[in-house]
Amino acid sequence: MGVKVAAIGDNCIDVYERINRRYPTGNVVDTGVNIQKLGIPVSIISTTGSDANGKWMMESLRKEGVDLSHFKTGEGATAITYMDLNGLDRVHGEYVEGVLEHIVFDEEDVRFAAGHDLVHTALWGKAEAALEKIKAANPDCQISFDYADRLDHALVEQTLPFVDYGFYSCHGEKDEKIRSFLKDKVERGMKIAVATFGEKGSLAYDGERFAEGGIYPAEVINTVGAGDSFIAGFLYEVLHCAPLEKCLDTGARVSARVVSTFNPWED
Repeated sequence: MGVKVAAIGDNCIDVYERINRRYPTGNVVDTGVNIQKLGIPVSIISTTGSDANGKWMMESLRKEGVDLSHFKTGEGATAITYMDLNGLDRVHGEYVEGVLEHIVFDEEDVRFAAGHDLVHTALWGKAEAALEKIKAANPDCQISFDYADRLDHALVEQTLPFVDYGFYSCHGEKDEKIRSFLKDKVERGMKIAVATFGEKGSLAYDGERFAEGGIYPAEVINTVGAGDSFIAGFLYEVLHCAPLEKCLDTGARVSARVVSTFNPWED
């Protein structure tokens, strides 16, 4: 029997009012769908709204073939992020949380998640309290966490005891400061800590050595989903016990494909 992944956390609709475009998204949704596209079965654990956007979200995810057995519908509005583009730069506007304001991951969600080989979540997924329970239910279940660019966020420390693979988005250089940061996380429990630097590539530490990753050329249409898709490619290779360099390389390859489309999980 092959490996399987659970993505637990947020889902939302990104809306570009000025150019009249929108798409289903969310950090864990984007990562989960891109892992599914690579051939690993994915379950998404979240709550969407009872409105038209929620129905669209469900239909879109169903078409991707992900397991929605623990993807719930709450009474109310689906979360929306209002977006814009300034050239190729994405601009985040108002965020309307909708049913995610009261999202709860119950004991059944924990039990179900713990039955997977790896569980992925993200900074705004509101699933951090479930991580300790998932580890307690199945110590062999690996946990991945996307901390975005909030390297000093309280959850970086709070979740560290339960996270095997940590991902951090950086705006600076691959200098000694970030190397020390990644090394610290692994020395205190992670298996691998990864930093991404956009067009400057990536850096990872596995407890024995650092590895650097490059990028693949791409005609950038929209950078939304770049980090999530990189994580998908990286985790795909991790779950196949690939060398660290191949994990970084596949992450870059998947990310390059995604940023050349407008939506965060189109081929």
